[in-house]
Amino acid sequence: MTLSVTEVPAPAKRFLASLLPLALLLAPLPLAAQPTGNSAVDDLPLEEIQTFAEVFERIKRGYVEEVDDRTLLRNAMRGMLSELDPHSAYLDEEEYQSLRESTQGEFGGIGIEVGTENGHLVVITPIDDTPASRAGLLSRDIIVAIDGTPTDSMSLQEAVSLMRGEPGSQLHISVLRSGEDAPREFTLTREIIRSESVKHELLEPGYGYLRISQFQSRTTDQARQALERMGRDQPLDGLILDLRNNPGGVLQAAVGIADLFLDEGLIVYTEGRLSDTEMSFSASSNTPASDVPLVVLINSGSASAAEIVAGALQDQRRGVIMGTESFGKGSVQQIMPLGNGEGLKLTTALYYTPNGRSIQAQGIEPDVEVVRGRLEVAEGRREIREADLDGHLSGQSSPRERAAAAERLRDDYQLSEALNLLKALNVVDRRHR
Repeated sequence: MTLSVTEVPAPAKRFLASLLPLALLLAPLPLAAQPTGNSAVDDLPLEEIQTFAEVFERIKRGYVEEVDDRTLLRNAMRGMLSELDPHSAYLDEEEYQSLRESTQGEFGGIGIEVGTENGHLVVITPIDDTPASRAGLLSRDIIVAIDGTPTDSMSLQEAVSLMRGEPGSQLHISVLRSGEDAPREFTLTREIIRSESVKHELLEPGYGYLRISQFQSRTTDQARQALERMGRDQPLDGLILDLRNNPGGVLQAAVGIADLFLDEGLIVYTEGRLSDTEMSFSASSNTPASDVPLVVLINSGSASAAEIVAGALQDQRRGVIMGTESFGKGSVQQIMPLGNGEGLKLTTALYYTPNGRSIQAQGIEPDVEVVRGRLEVAEGRREIREADLDGHLSGQSSPRERAAAAERLRDDYQLSEALNLLKALNVVDRRHR
C-alpha cells in the first residue's frame, strides 16, 4: 500500500498532504528502498487518517464560529492524551510551569489535588494548611461545578486552570459528598500555596509523629532532620508515619523516605514498554531509623508515591500499615518538555511493590483497618489523680503540651489507635528481650 492523495476525499486532500512529511519521518528507510508491505508508512491506519482529515476540514469550513488550525490541532492532541488514562495530558506553557512549581513546593491556588473517576472531577486530597483543607474538603468529594460552570464536560486541565488564579480572589465550588443528595457549596479565597511537606512532633515522650503531606524534591532531607530532632533527647520508642491524604509527588522522594526505615532490600520497581522506563530502587545501609517500631497511617487519599512507601514497608514487614485502603494510583508519568515551552505528561510504566504487587487500581490494603473517627469521652465520676493536687511536682512536659497532645489524639481516632499499637509493640518487645 502506498500513500496517495488521490485516494482521499477532496475536502481533506490538503490536510492529508501535510501528513506526508510525518509519514516519511516515521519510515526507517527511504520510501523507495522499502519492500512493499513492510514499511512504517504502510502500518499507518490510512482510513482513520483520512477520516480525521475530513473531520478537520468539515470543522474548518462549517463550524458556527471560525476556528484556527492551531486551536484545532491542540485540541486534537489534548483529546489523544486524555482518552488514554486520567493522568496523561498535553500541557500548555502555563500548565507545564504550574506542574514544575508544584514539585518544588510553591504554587498558586486553593491547595487541592484533583483527578477524574468515572467521568467525575474528584478530590484526591486537600493539601495540609491550605484554603481547601481549612474549608473541610475531603478525599473522594466530587466537584460538580466551578464558579457555576458544570464540570461534567470539563477536562482535568481545564478544571485545574479554573481553580487557579490571583491570590486574594475568590473561587466558588459545588461539591457532592458520598451519601448526600444535595451538593455542598464552598467559597474559597485563593492564596499562594507554600506547602511544607514534612511536619513532626512528639505525641508523648519517646513516641514521635512524622507527617508527610506530599513528596517534593526536599522531602527526604526534611524528614531526616525531623527524625534527628525527635530523637535528640532520647531514642524513639516508636514512630507514626502519617501518609493520609498524601497525593504523591516525586518518585525519588518516596524512595528516599522508604530508605530512612529500610537498610536493605527492594523498595519499588517499574515496568513499561521502553527500556528506559524499567527502573528498580533498593534501600541503602545509611538508615537513621532502621529499628524504630513503626506504624504507617494511610487512607483513600494516599496515592502514588505514598502507596510506594506503604507498599515497600508492608512487603518488607518493616511496619504495621493502619487505616483504610489507599487510592490505587500505580502508574508512572514522565514529564517531557516540548520545543515550544509546553510539555507532555505521559503514562509510561506501572509501579510494583517488592513482592511484585501492582498498585494500579488495587491500592494498599492496611494490615489493621481503622476508620476515621473521633473519641468521645463518656461523662461520669472523675477520679482525682496526683496531677490534680495543689503543689504537685511537675513532670518533664508542660500541662499545655500534654493538653494539646491529648486533644489531638481525641480528635483523631486513627492516630490514637496507632499510638496505642506502638505502646503494645513495645510491651511485647520488652518481654522478648
